Amino acid sequence: MRARAPASSANLGPGFDVLAVALSLYVEVEVTAADRLQVTSSGQGAELPADANHLAAQIATEILGHDHLAIRIHSDIPVGRGLGSSAALAVASAAASGASDPMAVGARIDGHPENAAASVVGGLVAATAVGSRAVTRSLALDAELRFVVAVPDRPLPTQEARAVLPARVDHADARFNLGRLALVIAGLADHRLLVQEAFEDRLHQGARSSLFPEAPAILAEMVAGGALGACWSGAGPSLLGVATGSTAGTVKAAAEAALSRQDVPGRVLVLEADREGVTVVPGGDH
Repeated sequence: MRARAPASSANLGPGFDVLAVALSLYVEVEVTAADRLQVTSSGQGAELPADANHLAAQIATEILGHDHLAIRIHSDIPVGRGLGSSAALAVASAAASGASDPMAVGARIDGHPENAAASVVGGLVAATAVGSRAVTRSLALDAELRFVVAVPDRPLPTQEARAVLPARVDHADARFNLGRLALVIAGLADHRLLVQEAFEDRLHQGARSSLFPEAPAILAEMVAGGALGACWSGAGPSLLGVATGSTAGTVKAAAEAALSRQDVPGRVLVLEADREGVTVVPGGDH
C-alpha cells in the first residue's frame, strides 16, 4: 500500500504539546512485498541511512512481522525543523503497512500525540494522553487562513530544544498560557477574532530562544509585515506566521527580509492547512 501524510506545526504559541495544525507539505511511503528488505528514499531526509534502521523500515517490519519488504519514501517535509517530520513519517509508514491505528504509532514514536493527530485527521487538532491512550479532537479552523513558514537551513534537534525547558513553571505562567490558549483557539476558528498576543507563551519559546537568538526579531518582523500572529513551529527552528490569503505574500516577503537581515540562511513557504490527514492508496501485497 501507499500512504501520504501531511506535515504539522505544533504548539502554535501557548498550546504546548497540545495543539497542532496539519500543513500542505507531505511525506509518502509505499510498502510492497519483496525478496529482502529494500529501502529507497528521496527528497527531504534522503541523506539518512536507507537500511533497517530507517524509521519507516522499523515501523513496517514491526507491524508486518517480517522484513521481506520494499519500502519507498519520498518526503517534502524538512527534517529537524519543527514541522512534524518524524510523526508524519511514522503515520504514513504505519498506514502503508496496514496498521489499525496509525495515530497510536505516531504518538509512540514522538512521545506526545499532537503532531501525529494532525497528520492523521488533518486540520487543527487538540490532542493529549488520557491514561494510556491518545485522545484527539478536531477544532474549527478558518478557511481563509494561510501559514507562512520561515525554515532555517540549520536543524534544531527536538531533544536539544526540550533540554533547555525549565523543570518547573510558575502558577502565573501556567495561567498566562491558559488564557492565551483560549484566545488562539477562538482566533484560529475566526481570524477576525485573532489578536497578535494570542500566540504569546511563557512555557517554551523564551527558553528556546537561547538556541536560536535571532528568532524573536524574525517573529516581530513577520508581525510587522502583516501576520495576524507569529510563533515557533513545534520545537523549531522553523517560525510560523499566521496570515490570510490576501496577506500571505506580504508576510512571506517580510519573513524573507528578516532572515536576510539576521543572516539566517533559509527559505520561506506559504502553506495551506491540510484538511484530509493521512490518505491510503491500496495496491501491492505484503
